[in-house]
Amino acid sequence: MPEPRTWQVVAGSAVLGLALAVGAVAVAGPWDSGQRKAERDRAVTAGARGGAHHSPGSAAGDPRRPAPAPSAPAVLGALGLTDGSGSHGNTKPSTITRPGDDPAALAALLGPLLADPGLGPLRTATVVDATTGKRLYGVGAGTPMTPASTVKIATTTAALSALGPEHRIATTTVGSPDGRTVTLVGGGDPTLDHTRLKALADATARALKAPSASGASGPDTAVRLAYDTSLYQGPVLHPIGPNENIAPVTALMTDEGRLDHSHHGPADRSTDPARDTAAAFAGYLEKAGLTVEGDPRPGRAPKSARPLARTESARLDDLVERTLTYSDNDLAEALVRQTALAHKKPASFAGAERAVHDELARLGLPLAGTRFADGSGLDRAGKVTGALLTGVLTRAADPARPALRPVLTGLPVGGFSGTLAERYGTAATTAGAGLVHAKTGTLTGVNTLAGTVVTPSGRLLAFAFLAGRTSAPDAAQTALDRLSTALARPAGTATSPH
Repeated sequence: MPEPRTWQVVAGSAVLGLALAVGAVAVAGPWDSGQRKAERDRAVTAGARGGAHHSPGSAAGDPRRPAPAPSAPAVLGALGLTDGSGSHGNTKPSTITRPGDDPAALAALLGPLLADPGLGPLRTATVVDATTGKRLYGVGAGTPMTPASTVKIATTTAALSALGPEHRIATTTVGSPDGRTVTLVGGGDPTLDHTRLKALADATARALKAPSASGASGPDTAVRLAYDTSLYQGPVLHPIGPNENIAPVTALMTDEGRLDHSHHGPADRSTDPARDTAAAFAGYLEKAGLTVEGDPRPGRAPKSARPLARTESARLDDLVERTLTYSDNDLAEALVRQTALAHKKPASFAGAERAVHDELARLGLPLAGTRFADGSGLDRAGKVTGALLTGVLTRAADPARPALRPVLTGLPVGGFSGTLAERYGTAATTAGAGLVHAKTGTLTGVNTLAGTVVTPSGRLLAFAFLAGRTSAPDAAQTALDRLSTALARPAGTATSPH
């Protein structure tokens, strides 16, 4: 077994004034001075309701903003990095054995918390050392459970592994040989917005008007517009049907089909995002000086068509962070279809399921009893085990696999960001604020939490807590938060589950 590495915990300024970075996690991308790559471009300014049934953030004066983060002394104190006055001194973490360092102590600590009735009759728990992969605690670690949105940890890992962190999703336009028809070709980018769509229309109009290589002038300004969604196959509607948590799954859409100008969380959705995107594109073409004859119509781009223009999404590492931080269902479904295409399988629910399974098998992860019914976790037919989720997190923490690091850097931070912005604020859980980085999962009767936590001795643990047949989501979430907080507390300070 490899020698355990020393995990150094450092504190620095980031979102809402403070973020904590684990040294080994920061060995490789995508970090910029301790700040996540995605946050370099857009700081987290609102709580999220991504996935299913997540509550928005709130703060005085602006209900969209997350509650204030815990103070620096409170978070640093949990690490043992403050002096008696609460100031940041040079005190080193204690070397006394903590529950997170001793499996027997860990079992004694977590056992009563796992028995919390708020977790319902079906519950599993897995905790591993993220450095060595050694399991420190396991109750039903190999039992398949409905994961809800924690499945995104596995599906985004498959995408990064199959495609690499620099992959981008392109939306393109092509022209017929006679220049009379323009086809807008969807590449599966749900993050395409109207700014980029307009820029694509402007570039398309310039390409059509430009003289040909032979010196002949460009075509007349009247064109017909078609739109091509053939990249995706199979059902367009998710198995849960029309739903505010996900748009129809199509290769061409703008702003995830949202009708309320929101950027994440539940929203009213277009019933035909591809048609609506094509209609908006036609308007932008006309503003660019072209005349679009008739309404846009669906149709495949001809093989003889010539490229006109393209726009690309952000890099995949950025998309993965967004998917995990905001529990973005539309983006999760897009990424598993990109994985399917990389495996030369149909970009459909079924093709993506096979591709994700095959890619995770290639990483040597335990897949017995698992099923990836979708990429988002909205489908209750999906099943994963705690052993798989902690295995994925351990792979992502491996310095030899830097391409997988966005799976860790994208996790919501307890009390700070994403779907955990409003959690870890009670007396029983505040010790986990800033130290618990985890993906939430919530469906009716299903509550899950999987991620990483820094122990008081500076050790990084990966955990997965999965509960089924829960009767009250608030009680279940509180129980899950207590479990993860217990891993971050100094010895002897765990609170009662009641």
